This record gives sequence, structure tokens and C-alpha cells, in this order.
Amino acid sequence: MSANENGTYTLADGTDIGALPKVSLHDHLDGGLRPSTVLELSDEIGLELPASDAPSLAAWFGEKSNSGSLVEYLKTFDLTTAVMQTREGLSRVAREFVQDLGADGVVYGEIRWAPEQHLSRGLSLDETVEAVQDGIEQGILDVRETGKRIRVGQLVTAMRHNDRGLEIAELAVRHRDNGVVGFDIAGPEAGFPPSNHRAAFDYLASQFFPTTVHAGEADGLDSIRSALLDGRALRLGHGVRLAEDITVERQDDENTYVTLGTLSQWVKDREIALETSPTSNLQTGAIAAWGNDILDHPFDLLYQLGFRVTVNTDNRLMSGTTLTRELSILADAFAYDRTDLEIFQLNAAAGSFLPVEEREELAEIITAGFEGS
Repeated sequence: MSANENGTYTLADGTDIGALPKVSLHDHLDGGLRPSTVLELSDEIGLELPASDAPSLAAWFGEKSNSGSLVEYLKTFDLTTAVMQTREGLSRVAREFVQDLGADGVVYGEIRWAPEQHLSRGLSLDETVEAVQDGIEQGILDVRETGKRIRVGQLVTAMRHNDRGLEIAELAVRHRDNGVVGFDIAGPEAGFPPSNHRAAFDYLASQFFPTTVHAGEADGLDSIRSALLDGRALRLGHGVRLAEDITVERQDDENTYVTLGTLSQWVKDREIALETSPTSNLQTGAIAAWGNDILDHPFDLLYQLGFRVTVNTDNRLMSGTTLTRELSILADAFAYDRTDLEIFQLNAAAGSFLPVEEREELAEIITAGFEGS
């Protein structure tokens, strides 16, 4: 699948997907750098890279990310985090990140990142959050100057294989009035269940602070169960392996008949948002149980069954993608139209960590944008 000759992604009716208002819930700061920025920042710190020009570096990231393994996929982040160890580097990356979201038609985004990975050059945890927030605010102003609107919140993330969960949770709450809207855990999923960070999640619950948890990507139903019970997750990062709890009884030419397990029924009934990322889910092997093509992705099954599915990029650099492209991939695969894409954005708005009144305002912005485009 590729863009049209004029560089846009369109639906069957000619709608320019890029012009539609979009919501991004699962987008990693250290996975969304511009290749040119990686090159420039690496020069400043003397970091050796596997390529000397932006197109070649982008191709390298794409090649290394198509491993079929989350663990291998995560190794590419060694380069991006290396150039994000100063206040200037963090602010620049965050500013450009917001600029790129705005250019893609995103009107609300939540940026997740792990402050504990950005301390090697002397910054404190609080200083990293402040640096990223400075960049976000500059990026918002830049987007406004283009005539567009955007709002962005931080999701402060703890690395699940480390033991700093409570410390990072306290950091997130400390900055809840300075741009931080939620908490997450990320990193290698298998062998590092959310229950390992129960103290952090208990603290967050006591502070009425929302959490999303990476679960159901590189591990199965037990990981999802722990995210819900131990993590009090209001959203599931990826969550695609929840489909393991759905039994397809039979199919005919028009219908698929299924039985939901207790876990999947709970996620559906509680309208817990699934932060799916189609390209990334293929790259990391998250949907390997069903196949290795976008048509094998359980996204459409989950959507047709009424789960609160959302569409995301995960890591725009590693996947060589944008939110517009991800929506186009799904539309091509499953014949989705404007109504379907609007539902995905409204799902994301409802699942966002904004106050309820602001979620309603965001939904109005989306509806107006779809009607007017």
C-alpha cells in the first residue's frame, strides 16, 4: 500500500484521510524522531550511526524493526534515546514530535516516554519532564501558526524490567498540573508482569491518577489480566492478544459466530480502549498466532464485536508510518469508510485521559471535522 501520486492517502470516496481530525493515544516519544534530527544530534555527542544520511538511516530503522520480535524491535531505541539525554535534545525532539502530529491532522495526542532512560548526562527526573513539556508547548504554538489546532499530554512511563515503578509513579503525579495526564509501563512484556509494579499502581489509584498498561502485545491473557487487576488499567497498550479469549464457533458467507471469554467480555462491557498499532503489531509478532498479514490482524473482529478499538502508530520512525497511513492500511484491508474512521477517533476521544467535559469537546471537534472535510 502506498500514497497516491499527490502524496495523500484517500478513501474509496476520495476523502483525504490526512485532512481528517485524529486522536493519537499510543505514540512513543523515542520512537518518533526525524531521521535528520537523529543525525544532527548524534554529531553533537559523537555517536556513531549505521548510516550517514536521513533516507539510509530511516531504512535501517525499518529493517531492524521488521524482526517479528518485540525484544529485537526494542533494540533500535538504543540510538534514539542516546540523543535524548540533554534538556536541549529532549525539548527539540518533543517540539518536532508535536509539529509532525499537527501536520498529520492530529488534534489531540498523548505522548508516552520513560524519563528514567534519559538521565545519563546529568538531568534529574523532574528536569526531563520539564524539558519535554517545554518542547511540547513550543510545538503546540508552532502548529497554531499553521492554522491548525492541537492539544498534547504526557504519559510518563516506567520500564517494566526495572524497579523504579513507584518512583516514576510519584514523578507522574508530581507533574499532573504540568502536562502529565497519565502513567504507563513499557518494555519487554513477557516475564515482567504488571503485578511487579503493584506498589506503583496502588499509589496511583490512591491519587486517582489514570493508567494505561502495555499488555497483550508480547504476552497473552495473563498479562492483560494483571494489567486490569494489578494495574487498574483504563486502557490496554495494544491489547490485541485479547483475541485469544474469543472463540470463533463457526462462519458462513455473511456472519462469524463467536463466544467471548470472561476476560474479553469484561474488557468489552467496561469499554476499555484497545490501543492497537497495525504496522507495529505485524513487526513485533503480536499477531503471529493469526498470521503475518494485515488481513490476519484481529482488529476487524474486535471492531465488529463492539470493542472500543483505537488506531495508533506506536513508533513512527521504526514503522515508517503516520496515523494517516495506519488508517489507510486498515481501510484498504477491511473496506472501511469515513463512518468507520470517525468511530475510531471517537473511541480514542472517549478513551483519552482528559476530563469528561473536555472529552466531549474533543468528540465535537472530531464530528465537525468529519462533517466538514
